[in-house]
Amino acid sequence: MLVYPHDLSIGGSQINAIDLAAAVAEAGHDVIVYGIPGPLVSYIEERGLRYVPARPLKYRPAPSRIVQIAALVRSERIDLIHAYEWPTCLDAYYGAGLLLNVPLLCTVLSMQVMPHVPASVPLIMGTSDLAIEARKTHRGQVWVLEPPIDVERDTPLLDGKAFRNRHGVADEEFLVVTVSRLAIDLKLDALVRAIDAADILAGSYPLRLILLGDGPAREALTTRAAAVNRRHGREIVMLPGADLDPRSAYAAADLVIGMGSSALRALAIARPLIVQGEQAFSEIFEPSTVELFLRQGFYGLADGAAGAGRLAAQIEGLIKDPARRTALGRFGREMVTKRFGLQRAANLQLDIYRQVLTEPPRRRLIEAMRSVRLALMLEIANHDPFEKRAKTSREQEVLATVRSGIWPPVLRD
Repeated sequence: MLVYPHDLSIGGSQINAIDLAAAVAEAGHDVIVYGIPGPLVSYIEERGLRYVPARPLKYRPAPSRIVQIAALVRSERIDLIHAYEWPTCLDAYYGAGLLLNVPLLCTVLSMQVMPHVPASVPLIMGTSDLAIEARKTHRGQVWVLEPPIDVERDTPLLDGKAFRNRHGVADEEFLVVTVSRLAIDLKLDALVRAIDAADILAGSYPLRLILLGDGPAREALTTRAAAVNRRHGREIVMLPGADLDPRSAYAAADLVIGMGSSALRALAIARPLIVQGEQAFSEIFEPSTVELFLRQGFYGLADGAAGAGRLAAQIEGLIKDPARRTALGRFGREMVTKRFGLQRAANLQLDIYRQVLTEPPRRRLIEAMRSVRLALMLEIANHDPFEKRAKTSREQEVLATVRSGIWPPVLRD
């Protein structure tokens, strides 16, 4: 088997792909992980998997990777390719899938159904809502497989004292932790509102917020955090950078706020959790919200309201009620162990592999042409100098808003 994550930077989707690949290998299958080199190469090696570096051409689909995957298929006698997200799916589809007729499966964990995936390629979606949406236009089979968590590694037995000591967090301080890419897309609204909620509460409670991660928004978020720290005359918000193994950060937290796989890891370590999304979305993970998150994933959209009052009120309620925090942590651990455990997910994925392998690939030239046309149109737009300048300008405007202390931004047309 060839497993192809969309990149090897630190992120939940990539870690999920590697963990599942390791579980499949432990079940007795030969697994190769293929991808553009990044920080997670060491994690691949730690999990005992063979790694083949991908050629780093930035175009999607990338001709050099199409050729490289086809060569790997021949030399390694690959039976199945499992790609994550649409760009890697297209790299595998053209050449190995279309010409060599190698079975291909694509997992989509992003929060939208991209039309670039050829309609006959079997899909795994990360939420029930996305699977329903995908089935409206997709001819191939569509399954749901929620992000898996290794509940043997992510456990309540982990000790967070060293993390608190390293960052100077006293025992009496209430520590809120977010583990996230500090990205502009998808993540920034939640990160800004976390800082602002800490600002609202820091005058009344001995609260600390640590944003663990790195990315293009780090400098702007650091500026906003520094303003909060100056206002209160002490260090409220810290941004110490990325950590390849953030388990001690989760274990150290009195409360975790976040989304996606990071939220699930917090629950596995029995931390109370507030799930964030975009447009001011935040909800406490508790029995009354379980069905919501099982349906739409650990993410959401709200009304875009100004200010972080909603999140601050949720945090404050949990600060005041330690017994509720303990109960929520216990409930979250039970839920993740039962529903999101890695071994359960690996068994489900192996069943999907068997189904993909028993049904011969159904390729159509028209869908191949459609997918490559959509991909090329997107690449042309991405490399258009006017579009690039406009995108850069919008991003700089958003980051300037973060630095200024205002949020949400009001972008010019």
